[in-house]
Amino acid sequence: MKDKRLEDDGYCFACGQKNLQGLSLQFSITDGKASAEFILQKIHQGYKDIVHGGIISTILDESMIKAVLAEGINALTAEITVRFRNPLMVGEMAVVEAEITKIGSRLIETAARIKKIDSTIIAEAHAKLLRHESMDRIQ
Repeated sequence: MKDKRLEDDGYCFACGQKNLQGLSLQFSITDGKASAEFILQKIHQGYKDIVHGGIISTILDESMIKAVLAEGINALTAEITVRFRNPLMVGEMAVVEAEITKIGSRLIETAARIKKIDSTIIAEAHAKLLRHESMDRIQ
């Protein structure tokens, strides 16, 4: 993977604006934290009217990558741990927020949380991202 160049062609499932089947998340960066508001639909459900845990995990993962990219660091997720606390229902507005918790020479540690607007925690995640200095910066 060291020689593989990472490119953003707009079709990322989580944030790609060209991907009509994707989530089209739009992140903002404030005070070193990446965040995005979103509302998921029935096509994102697992059990009836409950958002699928894999979609929740995808959003958490993407938010942590965005927090790292905002610092100009190129990295890929090496390990992610997700703890589900409450279900997110289809049609409910939620917000994801992620931040870097530790920067090492090879690994960057991050944390993220998805909450409902009333501050109910849906899920929390921690990840280790592997720094890759030779990769071109992803925009």
